[in-house]
Amino acid sequence: MKIDIYNQMGEKTGQAELPKEIFDVKLSKDLLHQVAVSQMANRRQGNAHTKDRGDVSGGGKKPWRQKGTGRARAGSTRSPIWKGGGVTFGPTNEKVYKKIVPKKIKRAALFMALTEKAKNNFVILIEDLKIKTAKTKLAAGILEKMPTLGKTTLIALPEMDNDFILASRNIDKTKIMQVKDLNALDVLNNKYLIMPKESIKVMQDLFIKEKK
Repeated sequence: MKIDIYNQMGEKTGQAELPKEIFDVKLSKDLLHQVAVSQMANRRQGNAHTKDRGDVSGGGKKPWRQKGTGRARAGSTRSPIWKGGGVTFGPTNEKVYKKIVPKKIKRAALFMALTEKAKNNFVILIEDLKIKTAKTKLAAGILEKMPTLGKTTLIALPEMDNDFILASRNIDKTKIMQVKDLNALDVLNNKYLIMPKESIKVMQDLFIKEKK
């Protein structure tokens, strides 16, 4: 599959061939869904926490005697049926949401997501993606010249580039990461994928050779 290559001015300068091992694989919606759900679960922080009757303070004294008052029996004011009491079956921060998915399955899902992006013309290659200083204005100026303007965009860099990462992290609807950190969920969550040409070679070195 061939796609257009742009320069930093947004001008088409040629075409490049995408490796079919990564950008031309058969889609399995069930597998892709399974991996996306697992990756969302793994990102859950699990901060919601409620106290049960053993965690709330007070309630050591029996409210009234067991018999003879005409009222229902009560052993503690911290019972879940009392105001200020514990919570029954509430969320706790002890729950683990993490799901384990084999590496090969995650890799296959990533290839499927990349294939769908390429087939729908949502993959954009740039000759190079460099800026002189870590200025948001410079990074935004490059992205404004791309067809991705106003759309959610994922930028996959071939290697760590502190200047570009610092410059682009405050740009609205834009996420940036290295190729080695690409995953199916982030690819699906963003409409466009922007990559320097060098990222394709890094993908082949990381994914295809490792697969063999």
